[in-house]
Amino acid sequence: MPSAWKRAVVKLSGEALMGKQTHGLDQETLDRIAADLAASAKMGVEIAVVVGGGNFFRGIQGADKGIDRARADSIGMLATVMNGLALEHAIEKAGHPARALSAVPMPYVCQPYSRQAALNHLGKGRIAVLAGGTGNPFFTTDTGAALRGAELSCDAILKATQVDGVYSADPKKDPSATRYDKLTQGEAIEKRLEIMDTAAFALARENRIPIIVFSIQEPGAIQAALEGKGRSTIVVP
Repeated sequence: MPSAWKRAVVKLSGEALMGKQTHGLDQETLDRIAADLAASAKMGVEIAVVVGGGNFFRGIQGADKGIDRARADSIGMLATVMNGLALEHAIEKAGHPARALSAVPMPYVCQPYSRQAALNHLGKGRIAVLAGGTGNPFFTTDTGAALRGAELSCDAILKATQVDGVYSADPKKDPSATRYDKLTQGEAIEKRLEIMDTAAFALARENRIPIIVFSIQEPGAIQAALEGKGRSTIVVP
């Protein structure tokens, strides 16, 4: 089934890459997600992936331990580059071309991010793995995903999570939590549903980009979300 979206940005947390481990990369999980991304791109969808770094280091956690926030966020941005390089390799091993680009320039290990470079790779059918966050401290990778979605003219932001959509409360803690099939971004903000941070929401709303929230736990989850299959919540502008 063809996708309704021609170009999408996938927000992938660092935690999603560690599988059942407490930190780092789980090779089986990495390969599964890479295969899913490769299969999605083979549908003809141009895919950019914004990857987090929480499996190695989160800036906010470093700040809590006494590292000044700007420095802690810089360490976290380097963690996303490690994940980006690993994901680039895994996607290519799955049989699809990919390029890692970093918003924190480090040309000896990967290409520096620019809008023109990313669009060029997408136009040539490569998966663009976007690391380094926004390149600035004090911004989350959720905001980075919304920013890249806007500047690359993406049709949708796919937010891969640990649950199958948006709930009224944490379903792991509250069995009575209600699951939403569809929401407006205004409703999500009003209900204080923690889907993305405020800056990310503002970018998505201003640029009229829907957010699809789904679980990354199952094989083929990204492709299913692009095809409108499986369980997910769409958060529309």
